[in-house]
Amino acid sequence: MAAIVQGPREQQEGSKAWNLCPMPWWSNTNDNSKSNGRPEDRNSNNSQQYDQRPPNTRQQSFAAMAKASLLAKRRLRFDPDGKLYFMYEPGKQVSSAVRIKNVSKSYVAFKFQTNAPKSCFMRPPNGILSPKESILATVMKFVEQPEHPQERKTKDKFKIVSLKVKEGTEYTPELFEEHKDLVSVERVLQVVFLDPKRQCQELDKLQKRLAEAEALNQARKKPQDDNTPKPPAAEGVIDEWKERREKYLARQQVEVVDSV
Repeated sequence: MAAIVQGPREQQEGSKAWNLCPMPWWSNTNDNSKSNGRPEDRNSNNSQQYDQRPPNTRQQSFAAMAKASLLAKRRLRFDPDGKLYFMYEPGKQVSSAVRIKNVSKSYVAFKFQTNAPKSCFMRPPNGILSPKESILATVMKFVEQPEHPQERKTKDKFKIVSLKVKEGTEYTPELFEEHKDLVSVERVLQVVFLDPKRQCQELDKLQKRLAEAEALNQARKKPQDDNTPKPPAAEGVIDEWKERREKYLARQQVEVVDSV
């Protein structure tokens, strides 16, 4: 039998016939072997794997970027930052102090908010800070008796919000409500209790801040020494008014007696 010799054209037609039914596993193996041999193909595969991350992972990365941008735009700085320390004394009113500084180039109004308004109050509760100005705010809290003696945790929090204002603006209770779309949450401070009988670094810092806040409060209460005339006290005005009225009534009685 004579052998059939195929020419180039017949070989191409034969190969096309075989290619009509390709084998997936065979083509994948060849593609992988080719891609493994070239660095640019490996890079393209890595980029495809990166794009095929779960949606939750991409959302978390976007949220982290947005949070970082918000942190960079904060107007106020706090010390301590993130936590508000109190000495744990059940059944008593305890105090804490936090330093607030305006680190922006604008005037900033601030306001304290808390989820426990019945047992907590702040001094001052609000105000306006000029650029680079700082204050030492005092926070008072009543510590309730716990159900369990070893339980010291609390869910009380303090939120400080801020609003950029113009120079010369006076603080009013309606200020934040009128511009609520421009209000920013600066920080949420979590209440943390400290054992007053156990010395630690945070307890030392708390005691120093409280001493400084008390000194500033006493300095504000102390009257200023000046030579300007002061108005008479309210008691003196009332006493003088009483004396004049008594003299007037006495004269009225004398006139009545003379007429009789």
